Amino acid sequence: MKIQESGENYLETILILKNRNGFVRSVDIANELNFTKASVSRAMSILRKAELIVMEKNGNIVLTEAGVKKAGAVYERHTTLSRFLQLALDVCAETAAQDACRMEHILSEETFDKIKEYVQARQSDCE
Repeated sequence: MKIQESGENYLETILILKNRNGFVRSVDIANELNFTKASVSRAMSILRKAELIVMEKNGNIVLTEAGVKKAGAVYERHTTLSRFLQLALDVCAETAAQDACRMEHILSEETFDKIKEYVQARQSDCE
């Protein structure tokens, strides 16, 4: 099942919140994204049907193996693109993060791979 951009953003947010807090609930996602609980509930239903998350009885949201893989890929794109904008174009960190969030969903694999190579080479030059 193809996940829309908004679904990818939810998965990335779940991953970030899990890493930050150790657990994720719908209210945490709503607060993080400044969305209504109803919007989050609808999105979680879609992600559950796509078998990317499971809802535990206690209300915790857990990424499935497929969910972790997808969320990790989106997060890698986000962080790599943000770093690229900072390194190559001297964009401030806040703007780079915002722009990366938009770009991460539309770049081809080929372009992303080249950007990733660039970032890795530049970062190893700085070490």
